[in-house]
Amino acid sequence: MCDGQEALAYLEAGNYDAVILDIMMPKLDGMEVLRRLRQQGDAIPVLMLTARSEVADKVTGLDTGANDYLTKPFSTAELMARIRAMTRSRAGGQVSSRLVFGNITLDQTTFELSSPEGSFRLANKEYQMMELLLRNPRQLIPAERFLERIWGYDSDVEMNVVWVYISYLRKKLSALHADIQIKATRNAGYSLEECV
Repeated sequence: MCDGQEALAYLEAGNYDAVILDIMMPKLDGMEVLRRLRQQGDAIPVLMLTARSEVADKVTGLDTGANDYLTKPFSTAELMARIRAMTRSRAGGQVSSRLVFGNITLDQTTFELSSPEGSFRLANKEYQMMELLLRNPRQLIPAERFLERIWGYDSDVEMNVVWVYISYLRKKLSALHADIQIKATRNAGYSLEECV
């Protein structure tokens, strides 16, 4: 069990299939963690687990961006069934397991980056960077966010490792004749843009 700030840090630094948030967490409550995740554009499935059973609380949770809401006391079998349903609807078939921008597709089940010209199977960190870019097209992502999300807060990896992986991805996009590019904005970060 962690507090809300720790939960947010783990979610920003890691790669998870789903998250269960208790509303009554110290430091940041579950609703605030959920709100911040959605503001960052993170579409991870979220189940709110709470003792609050009022209809108004459920409405607030769902309107804030939760995928499901379960009140205590609960049965473990029901909790597991709800998690399966939540993650199934996210992965549901090949369409939603693919991120597409321009003529480039990233398959989230095989780590394959492809275009009509061919494909590459990405290494884990390349995949995580490409996924972050494709989930946030045209948005500036600071190098620090890549570092924290992929290497973790406690990592002693230097900032230039981000540039190294960006260059790997650029080479692959070029080989695939992509009509999109990773654009660098000096002292600000990187964004995925259409080629002009």
